Amino acid sequence: MTNKYIYFVANWKMFGNLKTLNSLNKVTSFVKKSKRDKFKIIYCPPATLLSPLNDILKKTSIKLGAQNSHESENYGAFTGQLNSKMLKAVGARYVILGHSENRQLGESDNLINKKINSSIKSGLKIIFCIGETLTQKRKKLTKKILSQQITQGLKKIKNKKNIIIAYEPVWSIGSGVIPKKNEIVENVNFIKDKIKGIKVLYGGSVNGKNINLLKKINNLDGFLIGGASQNSNNFIDIIKKTFN
Repeated sequence: MTNKYIYFVANWKMFGNLKTLNSLNKVTSFVKKSKRDKFKIIYCPPATLLSPLNDILKKTSIKLGAQNSHESENYGAFTGQLNSKMLKAVGARYVILGHSENRQLGESDNLINKKINSSIKSGLKIIFCIGETLTQKRKKLTKKILSQQITQGLKKIKNKKNIIIAYEPVWSIGSGVIPKKNEIVENVNFIKDKIKGIKVLYGGSVNGKNINLLKKINNLDGFLIGGASQNSNNFIDIIKKTFN
């Protein structure tokens, strides 16, 4: 990969407890011994771990992110919800929005757009997920879907400097199957042509085995990593292999 630095975003999903955080000592130690100008690490744990993980990461170069946010900028009668203002208050600097797992639960492009707007106003940086389903891919609708998700998700957002796009084919997430190299190159180029200067990550079954293929894709700016990031040894292995 030829980029100035590579992003490694750890999306823990619904995983982890206070004891799990002890395993991050391996990652923080690895980062301290590494050339920090080569990569940026962002950990996105469940909301229950944001505050204690923030305490651990304060003296490191690793950043903290949340996995989702409510669209309201203000406090309100939204039981069980957290908005971007609350996330930032406990140390989050990034937030993942538009993840397909949340889209499948009913999040529309319009709702995601509202979440992006409110999160930007709160000062958070956005990891904006887009991607096609297997049915859409088979019907050769990938670019149409990506274009729609970008256009509607980023509607009326003029300044996109704090937005990173994560291209995650829905059919690849958790399946162990990734697209062909030329498909990723083509889709990432399509996204970058649509939004000049945007950074694009790849997500979907990234692991220590396929990273040797993925690292050869020069137009990528990094990776959004799910299950493989839950184990510190596996996560470090992915980072090391990216630069070897």
